Amino acid sequence: MSRTPDQERRRQLVPFAALSASYFAHIGFFNPYLPLWLKELGLGLVAISVLGSLQSLTRLFAPYAWGALSDRTGERVKLLRYGATAALVVSLGLWVDGGLWWLALVLLVMFTHTSSMMPMSEAAMAHLVSRGGAFDARRYGRVRLWGSVGFLVTVFAAGGWFEAYGMQHFPAWTLLTLTAVTLSVWALPDHKETPAADAPPEPRGAVAAVLRQGPVRWLFASMFFHILAHIGVYVFFSLHLDALGYSKTTIGLLWAVGVLVEIGWFYTQSRWIPRLSLSAWLLAAALVMALRMAITASMADVLWLMVFAQALHAVTFAAHHTACIALLSHHFPGRLRGRGQALYTVIGYGIPGVLGALAGGALSTQLGLASVFWASTLAALLAAACVWRMRSCLRGA
Repeated sequence: MSRTPDQERRRQLVPFAALSASYFAHIGFFNPYLPLWLKELGLGLVAISVLGSLQSLTRLFAPYAWGALSDRTGERVKLLRYGATAALVVSLGLWVDGGLWWLALVLLVMFTHTSSMMPMSEAAMAHLVSRGGAFDARRYGRVRLWGSVGFLVTVFAAGGWFEAYGMQHFPAWTLLTLTAVTLSVWALPDHKETPAADAPPEPRGAVAAVLRQGPVRWLFASMFFHILAHIGVYVFFSLHLDALGYSKTTIGLLWAVGVLVEIGWFYTQSRWIPRLSLSAWLLAAALVMALRMAITASMADVLWLMVFAQALHAVTFAAHHTACIALLSHHFPGRLRGRGQALYTVIGYGIPGVLGALAGGALSTQLGLASVFWASTLAALLAAACVWRMRSCLRGA
């Protein structure tokens, strides 16, 4: 019995859901607990912030380089397989006690291969989550929610494991989760998109021409400040809660709250996204992020308020992420989409990740960990201002 085109498209999305689940299962344990493992190794806040910034450092160059290569060759799946396998092999270096510089080298090489995986995956499935050329929020959400499920499982399980058995098993968790990622990318269907050499010539400076558009410039500026505000959570949230006396299990549960509401959003977002314009969702996400960071900075010792703040993740991350992906799909269509997704990673996560981790390390050393979240509040307000300018450009177009 032959499948309809829609059924075939859904079938092709299943491996991408598996990749999303395994990749974010890796992130779900690695990002929240890396600072605590480094602390266990005896490193100070400055060293932890520098090592924590390496993932963002690789996002300055790796995603765009891999994205451009995948746009030109069409071999996104083969590049994903190489990246996952290389990262798995390199992670074995975490077992070697080679000191700070060795650890920095291992993390740098590993992140160079993992930081480009999601942009390439998003680009590879972009055409599968569209209907008539328009971004389908429901279909995208049903794939992306599996990433949230993977994150939830490992952030909770790892918290309980590390509480019971100690942080010394961190390298083993890294190997296990990267093995799952590698198996999932090798399960992707062999598919090669039409490379640039076989397609009509791309206009010279096509990406630069898109970036010269006012709304696009302000979109990327808002991404920069919005995700800069999140760096306080990604790098310093676990340390902040640990310093306040929260157990590792409770820290894991608070991370899990954010992921649970994220899953709920991705599953139901087709009901909510149409109620506002995409730019209005970006504005709402930035203002809610400012509230979330102010609560984290001033009242993190009150558990129920931290549960509430983490629940705001549905808007500050999930709604923001979907709006960004939809806008990027609009502004960077066709063979530009790999580079468009890569620019989102570079400008959104790379530059602010480096600046946020390093500045946060300096701030926390001088003024305490709460100061990082006050700075994040300011960054969120700047993101809101950028979205307001983007909306003004759109109204004036």
